[in-house]
Amino acid sequence: MPKSVYLAGPEVFLPNAREILDLKIALTREAGLVPVSPGDLEHPKTDSKFELGLAISRIDEHLMNSADAIIANLTPFRGIAADTGTCFELGYVCAQGKPAFAYTNVKADHGERTRSHFNGEWYADAAGLPRGPDHILIEDLGFIDNLMLHGGVVNRGGEVVVGDAPVGAELTDMTAFRRILAIAAAKLG
Repeated sequence: MPKSVYLAGPEVFLPNAREILDLKIALTREAGLVPVSPGDLEHPKTDSKFELGLAISRIDEHLMNSADAIIANLTPFRGIAADTGTCFELGYVCAQGKPAFAYTNVKADHGERTRSHFNGEWYADAAGLPRGPDHILIEDLGFIDNLMLHGGVVNRGGEVVVGDAPVGAELTDMTAFRRILAIAAAKLG
């Protein structure tokens, strides 16, 4: 029986969300895996936005519980780091001990992006460690994002693919997704 994969990422926020989600779903099926997409949930009727948020959270957790693995899009979203919801989802699935895979469409690693964020105003402390102008350590380990995200994937036998999408296509380019999908299909097969 084919393995199911939860497709985590910020694509649900895009103006062409349905188009991008449908493409990822089709590619996942072509790879021989069963897609579990949070974009497929039907929003329940609630009395408030707060209740709607709680309902969506419950449904997403149910979807993650039903999946055999996760593929997380850790492409930076609205800043230098991955979408916080995607980070939660990756951690949630990793805590269950399920296989995890991830990708990013941005070549610069987390340390590079953080230093760039400070426009050259970072410095090396007495131990040679990079710090921002706020004197807070810049995590600079060569990972695509925080070490717990990248490490969570690798420590469960998964892999992380680094893409280099054209500017403006960071959240829609499928090159890195196709590569991690092939890796996941081979490992889960």
